[in-house]
This record gives sequence, structure tokens and C-alpha cells, in this order.
Amino acid sequence: METKEYRRIFLVVCVMLLVPLLGSIFSDSFNWGVGDYLVMGALLFAVGVLIMFARKKISSPSKRLVVIGGVILLALLIWVELAVDAVSKAIGFN
Repeated sequence: METKEYRRIFLVVCVMLLVPLLGSIFSDSFNWGVGDYLVMGALLFAVGVLIMFARKKISSPSKRLVVIGGVILLALLIWVELAVDAVSKAIGFN
């Protein structure tokens, strides 16, 4: 895989992370720390690389769709688990 593709994924991740950054700047209720940005950046970058890998290596469109859907579903489940854990800590359950 070429460095150009990794750069493109990195730029897309950076643009996506601008949304919570702007939320943190303009809203007091939206408070991400540096660790939150690092974890979400790593998660989004990994999803991008896995989708790129699936697009290149899996020739069957139906199998490719299933794998990409699984990658996205797994990423959403991880995101939800991280969000629920953060919320439970914020309200004092942990």
C-alpha cells in the first residue's frame, strides 16, 4: 500500500476530528481530552486502513461488502462502549 493512501486516510481522520474539536471550543458540555482524540484518531485510522485493505484484497463484491460492513459495525460497537464508559464515569457509576 502506498504512502499516498495512508496520508489520505490520515487527512480524512483529521477532518473528522475537527467536529469534536469545534464542539469542545464552542460548548462547555463537550469536553474531550487529548486521550480521547488519540483513541478516536487511532480507531478511525484503523477503520480506514482495514477498509482500504478489504477493497484491495477481496475481489468478490459481496464478500467485500460483508467485511467492510463488519469493520464498520465493530468500530461502532467500540465507539459505543467507549462512550458508555465515559458517561458512566462522568455521572459517578465507576
